[in-house]
Amino acid sequence: MLRMYFVQQWYGLVNEAVKKRGLLMTQGTLMDATLIAAPSATKNKVHARDPEMHQTKKGHQWHFDLKAHIGVDKDSGLVRTLTTIAANVSDVSQTPALLHGQESAVWANAGYVGAEKREDMQKALAANEQTLQWHAAKRRKTITKMADG
Repeated sequence: MLRMYFVQQWYGLVNEAVKKRGLLMTQGTLMDATLIAAPSATKNKVHARDPEMHQTKKGHQWHFDLKAHIGVDKDSGLVRTLTTIAANVSDVSQTPALLHGQESAVWANAGYVGAEKREDMQKALAANEQTLQWHAAKRRKTITKMADG
């Protein structure tokens, strides 16, 4: 986990350097999460699983992982923010940490539906005196099947 802390610090330094040179746009952020696999076996020195990793179900398959949440600049494709959490924590809970406070629009997958209504997100937006245009994909269950033909 210490290694991920240094990676996050490194991204912060890179973003500042790129921003100072005027190469980083700040109008929009794309957000997504990915699973980082961990060995589930306890065949190690301490005979235990990594306490920071947790099980989660993706599709119909179970994983023992850590989850990385990434915020990417819409125009340049550069990674702006990176957070890591246990895989069993919801994506929407990481939304405030993925925003840098200067964007005007956010694009996210269905894991972030309802982020704009959460209290922690409202506080973050109010602190930056910010309004956002939200673009979140719909969950599959809410999309009705089209008729054949």
